Amino acid sequence: MAKKKKEKVQKPKKHLFNKKKQLNRSFAGNTLLFVIMIICGAFMVLPLVMIVNNALKPLDELYQFPPRIFVRNPTLENFSDLFVLMNDSWVPFSRYILNTIIITGGGMVGHVVVASMAAYPLAKNNFPFKKQLFSMVVLSMMFSWTVTQIPQYLIISWLHINNTYLALILPAWSFGMGLYLMKQFMEQLPDSMMEAARLDGAKEWQIFWKIVMPNVKPAWLTLAIFQFQQMWGNTGSLFLRDEQLKPLQYSLQQITAGGVARAGAAAAVTFIIAAVPIIFFLICQSNVLETMTSSGMKE
Repeated sequence: MAKKKKEKVQKPKKHLFNKKKQLNRSFAGNTLLFVIMIICGAFMVLPLVMIVNNALKPLDELYQFPPRIFVRNPTLENFSDLFVLMNDSWVPFSRYILNTIIITGGGMVGHVVVASMAAYPLAKNNFPFKKQLFSMVVLSMMFSWTVTQIPQYLIISWLHINNTYLALILPAWSFGMGLYLMKQFMEQLPDSMMEAARLDGAKEWQIFWKIVMPNVKPAWLTLAIFQFQQMWGNTGSLFLRDEQLKPLQYSLQQITAGGVARAGAAAAVTFIIAAVPIIFFLICQSNVLETMTSSGMKE
């Protein structure tokens, strides 16, 4: 009898939580979800398809009624007309491109660096009025750019940087969304990493650049994508008066306002405006997805 009892005790008990969970999705439900995703994806891709096709359409197809989505006789005359118009302008086309690179690059890189450096002490250090300062950052995100446009113009005029590149670059560094995003990511890093680095003799500057920034790579790459899009669409018409300082977006918008005769060049302009941010997004997206899959850390 004792042996039988021992045998009964030694038998492994089946636990309810060890059972594999089975999904209750039917084939019809999966098919419906797949169809909905296809429809939503088609609505999102359709504007991009129209932009590409309009840039390749001759004038007779651009004014065809009813309009057609796909081009029948593709041509590159719209782009050639665009470059002719740009070369005939007061400022060379290369100058507009250089201005855009300086403004976009300076605003994007500066904003990522400043937001990251400001977010690090808010996330990993304790000091007086820490919560109040972060509350001010969150509160600043509630106001749109048009609300702060006049105070921003007065501050830039007071600093005597109006009609310079800094008039567009410096305001980009103070975007509150970047600081908020970087702080939330840095708070997820375990404090043991910083403590181990301090025990090894690393300084705060070394900890920030060699430990914190590589581990929050998805955050600052995402921030760079948003900031690039914002800076690329900036015309600088509020602060820049000299034609030699204005970015490419300003000159392209002047072409689109040229009327019916410049419809083909306007279609090429729309393609360029949309293509550059998309290409930059695709380049950064692979790095974001790669680092997101390998950046999960726990204490």
